Amino acid sequence: MNTELVSVIDWDEMFEYLPGTIVELKNQPGVEHQIDYYEALMVPPVWLVDDPRPRYPHELRIISRREVQVCDLEPQLLSV
Repeated sequence: MNTELVSVIDWDEMFEYLPGTIVELKNQPGVEHQIDYYEALMVPPVWLVDDPRPRYPHELRIISRREVQVCDLEPQLLSV
């Protein structure tokens, strides 16, 4: 693993802009968008579901994280 690359990634920002987060563009208040994904190696890194152009985090205002699924919480059977 390239440790130089790992140290460049802003992990806090990556977890702040999770897929499913509802945001608005600061220059278009009131128009909501959903984050499709965050690509840490792209500049700008945030891709929106209904917008073909990636965005910088400073262009966005987070509205809600209600739709964000961080991990699967379904029970799993373990074989012993």
